Amino acid sequence: MNNGMINIALPKGRLGESVLEIFEKLGYGCPAIHEKNRKLIFTNEENGVCFFWVKPSDVAIYVERGAADIGVVGRDILLEYSPDVYELADLKTGICRMAVAGKSDYYDDTTKTLRVATKFPNIARGYYEKIGRDIDIIKLNGSIELAPILGLSDVIVDIVETGKTLYENGLEPYTDIVDISARLVSNKASYKFKNGKIKEISEKIIEYIG
Repeated sequence: MNNGMINIALPKGRLGESVLEIFEKLGYGCPAIHEKNRKLIFTNEENGVCFFWVKPSDVAIYVERGAADIGVVGRDILLEYSPDVYELADLKTGICRMAVAGKSDYYDDTTKTLRVATKFPNIARGYYEKIGRDIDIIKLNGSIELAPILGLSDVIVDIVETGKTLYENGLEPYTDIVDISARLVSNKASYKFKNGKIKEISEKIIEYIG
């Protein structure tokens, strides 16, 4: 890729598409990204940008390692993995929360170790350490809601947007841990060597979001 370009990692899916709209409205569009093909990298020499779609949980890795100069990543990923990147802006989109949820009749017996199923063990561990609760972390990768239903865990720690999935499965959120939204992040070396362009982009985005 052209070193003069700003290489931008976008998360695949609805969040990435909404953020792409922001880039386009601010003059950093790339028409090729809307073409129906199997290309992975989309460049606009005129605007000096190069976009590529990656799995949401991988964006921070691409940015931290320098394959991308900037990227868009959920705050949940930043809190869980603590990547060595600069956080430039809260994009105020992809808004949700990290919460503790369990069955509607759940009662926390503090005399027993609490079994917590989650995709986010570091966030869960940090939360329960703060309140002094003894826990057993059960790391899962999908269908977290099943864990308390089938008796694998007492509660789950997961991202909650509307809560619909929880309620449909007889669960409900009990405690909010932290608010989550999409963040614009930068590779540290890129921020030094491509500072002018990166600052221009981030400042325009901050002004646009308001």
